[in-house]
Amino acid sequence: MMNNSDNQFDDIRPLNDNEVPEAIAQLIADERFKRAAEPIAKPYTWEQFTYMLSTCKSKEDFQTKIVSRIMNRLIEKTTTEMKGFGWENISEDEAHLFISNHRDIVLDAAFFNMLLFGTGSNTTEIAIGDNLLIYPWIEKLVRINKSFIVKRGVSVRQMLTVSKHLSDYIHDTIRDRNQSIWLAQREGRAKDSNDRTQTSLLKMLTLHDSREPLLALKQLNIIPLSISYEYDPCDYLKAKEFQLKRDNPEHKKSQADDIENMYTGMVGLKGRVHFRLGECINPVISNISVETGRNDMLEKVADVIDKEIFKNYSFFPINYIAYDLMTGSQEFSSEYSSEDKVNFNNYIDTQIDKIKIIHKDEDFLRQKMIEMYGNTVKNHLNSK
Repeated sequence: MMNNSDNQFDDIRPLNDNEVPEAIAQLIADERFKRAAEPIAKPYTWEQFTYMLSTCKSKEDFQTKIVSRIMNRLIEKTTTEMKGFGWENISEDEAHLFISNHRDIVLDAAFFNMLLFGTGSNTTEIAIGDNLLIYPWIEKLVRINKSFIVKRGVSVRQMLTVSKHLSDYIHDTIRDRNQSIWLAQREGRAKDSNDRTQTSLLKMLTLHDSREPLLALKQLNIIPLSISYEYDPCDYLKAKEFQLKRDNPEHKKSQADDIENMYTGMVGLKGRVHFRLGECINPVISNISVETGRNDMLEKVADVIDKEIFKNYSFFPINYIAYDLMTGSQEFSSEYSSEDKVNFNNYIDTQIDKIKIIHKDEDFLRQKMIEMYGNTVKNHLNSK
């Protein structure tokens, strides 16, 4: 167990269980936390909710008593179906690094952990970028919820040291503590759903043992995870960002934008949501020659992860309609009805109406939203 206060990973790790009660007391006393949490806590009153919080003496307590209750209500309100597949690919004897495509800032890992929780499996630790820790209470909250911190706002000179530290933490967690981890395949979400694993992420994972990078990756027992949302509540926000960046290449999201994306993703309708585990990549990447150069090796491993993710998407009528519109074909016309197509067009119109920007380019925004829903089908077909 990780209970050493002198632990070398104190700056990034989740809280130890003996630190949880004090952190919860600080949360309860924080007005910003109250403003954010009170609406989500309903139907409990603030007094009932804070009492339940105060009874949590460990991270497991917190996930069982607080997170699972809130997430179950959120799943009931914002999804029509929540399913996980491929549980047989998880080894019961060893921890895994689950690398997934990234759709929602908060919910990708939270939903996956709820599915694990439902199967009686241990939940994962979650990687979260420090750019999202806008307020001190957010950092406390995520570290109680088994999250560890990925430091992004560092200088180029510091980056190697920070990356090596993170790599050491991930290896220690999986290999020495036998605790699985969820990690997105890239920094930030793939806003056009063209999901590609960043080789820089894989390079970071090899820094623990730079002399044998392929072995370092194999020791993490990587399982690719495919996440499919029927509807992405943030699709219009992503399309808006595409236009803002097109019109001004220097455009960057603000903290307010991040908060809007987090909130919209949580409360918006997602329809059917599927998580499908692929197979551990070790047997495939074992075929890569140890003589292969580092960069070529990282690209080959990224390709293996990507193909496994592409193979395991779930598709809904919205995806097939979007693909046919992207390609000007009728390839998947048997997968949807004329009513589905009308509903799709109405949905896109409704989402575009929510976008309030100067020089709004509706044709461009429509194209981007169609790509978001069609690119998964395109990549699935190209990976065969």
